Amino acid sequence: MTTHLSNGEQLLEIRDVELCVETFGNPNDPAVLLIDGAGASMLWWEDELCERIARSDRFVIRYDNRDTGRSTSYPPGEPGYAYTDLAGDALGILDALNVERAHIVCRSMSGGIGHIIAVDHPDRVASLTFVSTSTGADDLPPPTNDINLTVAAPDPADSTAVVDYVLAWTKAYAGGSPYFDETGTRTLVERDVARARSFASTLVNHDMLDFEGSARDFGAITAPTLVAHGDHDPLLPLPHGQALRDAVPGAQLLVLEGAGHDLPKPLWDSFVPALIQHTEGGRS
Repeated sequence: MTTHLSNGEQLLEIRDVELCVETFGNPNDPAVLLIDGAGASMLWWEDELCERIARSDRFVIRYDNRDTGRSTSYPPGEPGYAYTDLAGDALGILDALNVERAHIVCRSMSGGIGHIIAVDHPDRVASLTFVSTSTGADDLPPPTNDINLTVAAPDPADSTAVVDYVLAWTKAYAGGSPYFDETGTRTLVERDVARARSFASTLVNHDMLDFEGSARDFGAITAPTLVAHGDHDPLLPLPHGQALRDAVPGAQLLVLEGAGHDLPKPLWDSFVPALIQHTEGGRS
């Protein structure tokens, strides 16, 4: 069952959950599925970025993971799902949109989702792009001191405090990037908080998941793979991206100079052409 919302979004019933999905471009073009990280709704793949990718003859799909945005939420501290369920959600969306194969773009935490899909369902993956993610190897550098914030968790009922809290962490994750746009980011966070079913759940539930993909070898990924990583990333410093490039056969690394753990607009001139080149062919 599909419920169409007034703003172009749609709620899809995928197995036992509702997932909020939005598309850009022509469904006959190669599909690019954008999956975001912990606590991030689809809004963090900005409208303008999605439209720009779509103008290069791509069918862009973005969606809210469980416990973000308008998708199904669970009680705070009680996520009723695992990484494999999130991977199944992504495949369910492709099925609902009649997409046989897609170019999977996964950021931060969702690198684990892309990893699972690429190893367990290689026939569904035309290409894979990891943005600001990691192999999770124990010998990689820890987060830098730039993100050692002492900001107390807010009362979820106080939307202003929640916005201030998320903005503080987002700024810290930018790692001192000269491209961080505090005004624009605050506006995005305000939109995100206002549209969420339960931002109290958004704040905590993804962080409680244990990654089940550790038994899957990155070397088993056969899809053409691009790794994009900021050289200012304080959460997963650049060696994480370099290690991921080395772990996936034939992977290429795009260093986003001046980016932290984000994808700032001034660097779309680097990222979008690289993504378009990487996703040539593979029609859905």
